[in-house]
Amino acid sequence: MNRIPLAPGLLEDAALSDSAEVHDAFRSDVITGLSQPQKALPCKYFYDETGAQLFDAICRTPEYYPTRTEIALLHTYARDIAALAGPGAHLVELGSGASIKARILLDALESPRSYVPVDIAATGLYAEASSLQLSYPHLAIMPVYADFTRPFPLPSSCAQGRKVGFFPGSTIGNFSRDEAARFLRRTSKMLGRDGLLVIGVDLKKNKRLLDEAYNDAGGVTAAFNLNILRRINRELRANFDLAAFTHCAHYNVALGRVEMHIYSLAFQSVRVDGHPFSFAQGESIHTENSHKYAVAEFQALAQDSDFTPVQVWMDEARLFSVHCLSARSTH
Repeated sequence: MNRIPLAPGLLEDAALSDSAEVHDAFRSDVITGLSQPQKALPCKYFYDETGAQLFDAICRTPEYYPTRTEIALLHTYARDIAALAGPGAHLVELGSGASIKARILLDALESPRSYVPVDIAATGLYAEASSLQLSYPHLAIMPVYADFTRPFPLPSSCAQGRKVGFFPGSTIGNFSRDEAARFLRRTSKMLGRDGLLVIGVDLKKNKRLLDEAYNDAGGVTAAFNLNILRRINRELRANFDLAAFTHCAHYNVALGRVEMHIYSLAFQSVRVDGHPFSFAQGESIHTENSHKYAVAEFQALAQDSDFTPVQVWMDEARLFSVHCLSARSTH
């Protein structure tokens, strides 16, 4: 088996690289975001160690349906997805994290050639790759340290055989529609003419259900949202008083998205790495959008973005969808 070995010093080197590069980008993005008329922070910075643990806890709340619904769909239709992928495919997961959902597909695929997890958190990426290699000793595990929202090269060994992209979690919803179209076109080009993309997409539904999903009664989502301020305090020498801010999310029906904000409870000033920022009472930091789609709406977006819809699977309540798309890119 032609695996890329995980060298003894790889995790330590990855940790150093991860720390320096992420810190510089984090600092720049935070200062830029808080300098805008509508203060904002990129949602990708939610996921420090505490944030990742809190998100796992969100997925277990009774209100938050997406994760358990998508996992159930993957378990139910993994064989159908495997039949569409065919034997000998390369599974490329974008934003792999703990690779929990990828394992469902790996167990169903016929003789997959490789699993290529792609993630921007180097330490976690290589640690999970090591764990996966123990679980799948005969599978080539080829981690790629990259920001999947930008172009990146796949391992050269992926040139032969069908590439099946995997983008679960309805992460596509964090992009604006223009950003989603650009992402899909880049992904189509990367997967090539014979490639497939398996993607999770949250569906439009009752406003009350969506508002409850992002404002759980136990306050886990609130803790997750406010944790980004704690991270800024810790890593960027800031002095946010978390008790002076509160979480709120709401479904914007007109824009078809859940908007998540952190609201200032009083007039206050904060310093971040020496940069002063003032907050009026009621002023917010916009931390995340989660766009929802009707099935036909998402398929139209895919069609306009170098993909052809092949199949869609939904739960009985039509809360969530998993789509299989065929890449049309000729590059």
